[in-house]
Amino acid sequence: MTPLEAVRSLIGERGSITFAEYMRVALYDPRHGFYERGGRAGRGADFLTSPEVGPLFGAVLARVLDAWWIEAGRPDPFVVAEVGAGPGTLARAIRFAAPECSSSLLYVLVEQSAFQRAMHAEHLPGWMGERNGFELEAFVASPQLGDGPQFISTTDLPLMSCGVVLANELLDNLPFEILRIRRSAAADVDADAGDARRPRDIGDLVIEQMEVAAAPDGELDLIVGRAPQVVVDGVGELLDRAPDLPLDTWFPWQGAAGEWLATVERRLSRGHILVFDYGAPTAELAGRPEMGWLRTFRGQERGSHPLDDPGSQDITTDVAVDQFQLSSPLELTSQAAFLRRHGIEELVEQGRALWNERAHVADLTAIRGRSAVREAEALLDPDGLGAFLTLHWSIGD
Repeated sequence: MTPLEAVRSLIGERGSITFAEYMRVALYDPRHGFYERGGRAGRGADFLTSPEVGPLFGAVLARVLDAWWIEAGRPDPFVVAEVGAGPGTLARAIRFAAPECSSSLLYVLVEQSAFQRAMHAEHLPGWMGERNGFELEAFVASPQLGDGPQFISTTDLPLMSCGVVLANELLDNLPFEILRIRRSAAADVDADAGDARRPRDIGDLVIEQMEVAAAPDGELDLIVGRAPQVVVDGVGELLDRAPDLPLDTWFPWQGAAGEWLATVERRLSRGHILVFDYGAPTAELAGRPEMGWLRTFRGQERGSHPLDDPGSQDITTDVAVDQFQLSSPLELTSQAAFLRRHGIEELVEQGRALWNERAHVADLTAIRGRSAVREAEALLDPDGLGAFLTLHWSIGD
């Protein structure tokens, strides 16, 4: 069965599926999904993220982890769980940076794709294999006793008494719905009678969603349906926080990302959630013409329509940052500001000094020093990665 046939089969049982359900098959199906068929980040792969620019991003995060480890009283084990770890590029860079917390560090690479988990052993000395269930929970509770850093792979986020949960460009990839807010028929009557004010009561609004159906010729097509009550309730809560959200325009609804963050907060007793992604408030996304927040990627280039050839391309959205409500307050900054705060410029100066000192021999140390300068330019670019957002929650303060 091809990916397209898998989607058609799912549609055939119910007539249509939501866009989020389509994404789950197209990206994450264990047989047909984009990530199981070899899709991934990296040079020469489908898209490039901050860790693939070079080791500098991981070196800055190593400094962050040290600061949080010391702040927490140097716990052992110090558990860092990277969700959506891919082939392990960020973990490798953090290990190479040799943070002070290394002797206590247990790094958990949470990755759903078996294809990408298989790469972890190749590049991570100290890799201890895959752990799940009770074995995973026991492992993350065991002190390192100076044997760190150790790395394990898993499909599940463990319970963590103290640690850090990292996610780089994960939220944009979690299945999302596509919604539109419209006036109800009753609200239209009121408007015709002279009350043209924007309705504030959710009962005066209709919440519609994009669904995926099969056209008569067998091709996939987008149709408009009514959103379920749980989504309507969520949109009502969002309107209380974002009353400027425009009507009659489509925007992403990131229910799965919100549920994931809530789950992380429940599973982390004390520590930090640190997320990097591109995004904006929902009202700004809704104001973009032609759903400009919706993107596809393949082979380092923009892909085609998201319904084309399911499983062949990545599907992402700008992250709607105001849709996430945790009990802990959100600290929101640009990626450039976060990296500067945690010493990227100091690391660049060290790299520049190494290059100036050893350029005449052009050895690996000198080349790495020069590379740090070029990597920083990309990571801090205000029109590129530097404009990405950093979402940080301190848990259990």
